[in-house]
Amino acid sequence: MLTPSKGLGTLSSVSALSALYQSLLDCLAIPLRLSYTEHMSEPIQHPDQSDGLADQRAGSGIVVLTAAMQLLHMNRQATELAKKINAAEQAGSAARSAHGVLPTALTELCGEIIKALHVRTEAKDWEQFELKRVSGDLSQPILLRGFGLPDRGGVEHARLVVTMEELGRRQNLNTDHAREKFQLTNREQAVVEHLAKGWTNKEIANALLITEQTVKEHIKHIMRKTTATTRTGILVQIFNS
Repeated sequence: MLTPSKGLGTLSSVSALSALYQSLLDCLAIPLRLSYTEHMSEPIQHPDQSDGLADQRAGSGIVVLTAAMQLLHMNRQATELAKKINAAEQAGSAARSAHGVLPTALTELCGEIIKALHVRTEAKDWEQFELKRVSGDLSQPILLRGFGLPDRGGVEHARLVVTMEELGRRQNLNTDHAREKFQLTNREQAVVEHLAKGWTNKEIANALLITEQTVKEHIKHIMRKTTATTRTGILVQIFNS
């Protein structure tokens, strides 16, 4: 169970906090049919296969923060996964310690949750809605799933919840095999490899020395070839190939 914190605001009692945690469990138990990412928002017609790739639900990382980004709760699994994401994000910058620092991918996802909370102001608005981001090392990516817990007092009193799970812990991202299976071009294969890092279109464009529009076209073609409807869906197909 979560422990009380000085920054709990309106959730000042243990019973209220327990209710918050139960709301989280209820939220995670509902089949989520709508995926919202940094780059697109669209209904999903079929259950997202990424759930099947998560490491057998052996232990999800759970992070709870205030809308002011104050950390309220972070379980042991989340701490370990955050270290892995930090290591991947800071590859080549060994001089900078990532100890105790929330990964950029996680904080950016929280920013998207806060934006959504201004529109989705009721708890029921989050029952079939989530935000996703894939981050971490290419060989062992981590799926971040974000939720908002609205408060009647306004966004400033809301809670942000992020679950963290390893995708395909025992699998490797074999883009060579995926290239053959899905008939990807060299450039499309490179785009997939950068997608697995959680890179934005702009970051991919800069790395490949092409325009963001060209990146979008490549992703569109990759989606058609892999029959995926989201960026996360592309990675699911690649890991299953």
